[in-house]
Amino acid sequence: MLSILLGLTSAISWGAGDFTGGLASRKTGAFRAVFYGEAIGLVLLFAVVFASPQPMPDFKSILLSIAAGALGTIGLVLLYSAMAQGKMSIAAPVSALLAAALPVIVGMITDGFPGYLTFLGFGFALVAVWLISQSGDGMKDIFTHLSDLRLPLLAGAGFGLYFILMNAATRETTFWPMVYSRGAGLITMALFIIIRRDSFGAVRAAWPVMILNGILDVSGNFFYVLAGQAGRLDVSAVLSSLFPGSTVILAWIILKERLTRTQWIGILCALIAIILFTI
Repeated sequence: MLSILLGLTSAISWGAGDFTGGLASRKTGAFRAVFYGEAIGLVLLFAVVFASPQPMPDFKSILLSIAAGALGTIGLVLLYSAMAQGKMSIAAPVSALLAAALPVIVGMITDGFPGYLTFLGFGFALVAVWLISQSGDGMKDIFTHLSDLRLPLLAGAGFGLYFILMNAATRETTFWPMVYSRGAGLITMALFIIIRRDSFGAVRAAWPVMILNGILDVSGNFFYVLAGQAGRLDVSAVLSSLFPGSTVILAWIILKERLTRTQWIGILCALIAIILFTI
């Protein structure tokens, strides 16, 4: 039960972080918003590490953490690239689905079959991630543009590998692997901005939202790590992957954006999945 609660808390934090990140992106650009969100989260993690010292992880865990941070950030860049090419209705559901599916496959290999109700819950959760992430005629678009799946699939693989590698890296300690992961993500994002010859400047009005985004994003990572430590990789990763539900609900409440019937069905599937996990 603790793993389920932590996984859901991670999803809520990550979803709220994506919502605030979207607001920051409108003010200062998506890549700068991600860069400064990563930087703010790293500063927060250093403060926590020095306030509550933990043992340094072994070399293997450090390497896994660095790989997780770099791959997760590369996945984010690929996702934004796909969206910039006008493939948002394809990129969001495909990348989210693969990100959730990969840990399920690895979890069943490493931890064994989770039980029939939990397995059924995986099915409802994956459907929920797919439906909530869609807007408009996402399904129709996917079948119409199969050639556009390359970037979304690669993005989803990056996110899924982040889930798997961070779970493996944080078995013995929590905060230092998060520091290495976020540091690697920050460097990756900085290199991408330099290669694009983009500016690092951010407008002053974006800073409050970027600070909130950094706090929420690193909180989502923290609760995901705790969920993985308390239970199975597949359960914690799938529940954390429900973060689009939090994002669209906040957009519905705060920005008055209309949820489609497909997204409401997705939210219902997520609730059914949560019930099945708790039985």
